[in-house]
Amino acid sequence: MSETMPSKPSMRITITGTGTSQGVPLIGCHCDVCSSADPRDRRLRSSALVSINGTNIVIDAGPDFRQQMLANRVDHLRAILLTHEHVDHIFGLDDIRSYNWLQKRPTDIYAESRVEEAIRRIFYYVFARDRYPGIPQMELHEIDETPFLVDDIRIIPIRGYHHKLPVLGYRIGDFSYITDVNYVPEEEKMKMKGSKVLVVNALRHERHLSHFSLSEALSLAGDVDADQTYLTHISHTLGLHTIIDKELPKGVSLAYDGLTINL
Repeated sequence: MSETMPSKPSMRITITGTGTSQGVPLIGCHCDVCSSADPRDRRLRSSALVSINGTNIVIDAGPDFRQQMLANRVDHLRAILLTHEHVDHIFGLDDIRSYNWLQKRPTDIYAESRVEEAIRRIFYYVFARDRYPGIPQMELHEIDETPFLVDDIRIIPIRGYHHKLPVLGYRIGDFSYITDVNYVPEEEKMKMKGSKVLVVNALRHERHLSHFSLSEALSLAGDVDADQTYLTHISHTLGLHTIIDKELPKGVSLAYDGLTINL
């Protein structure tokens, strides 16, 4: 009698946002990118959805979180992983209320202690002694650079630096995601080695204080040597998707909102 080999976990990644802190188009800007009719040039704040055998994990929940969840029909959510505490990565957390109601439980949120402190300060009403009815329900889990589990899904944090601010990227299986960095230590790059898919920020052509430029992102992509690299956290100054994407080296593409990747 032949044995049945266990099936490999099925992973589907949806890039739910690829824009900078202001998104694209910018308010009041009429450049070629901000005026583009190409939907790939319309970029919500950067985030990603990882679905493994029906378990949904979101990386970052910025101001566009509600819109992103609706656009991708995410009707259940297991956990949120946060990279850091800036507005464009956490200000959508109030909208977990719908998941609280649907799933009848708090939403598990994984973040470093510094980010957890910011959440407790900004969303003070969630943690008040006398809580207003209907507020979000959050279950905060403090993490560091040590790998951890969400159910049976192993998650490896990746340390990077957003100028002087420490941030976290994440590796889940063959997928690595890191954004809002301008420096990644060599030992942290090693955590991403062997990834089939890498997603990394590439703000613009010119160097920036706290974000990788296009050339710096391509350098990291070369170091990691993933089968496919996608660029995210893209400014309107990088250029039109249809032009820039054609200029990228083999194995590197611009990500866009709604891009799906199956592993």
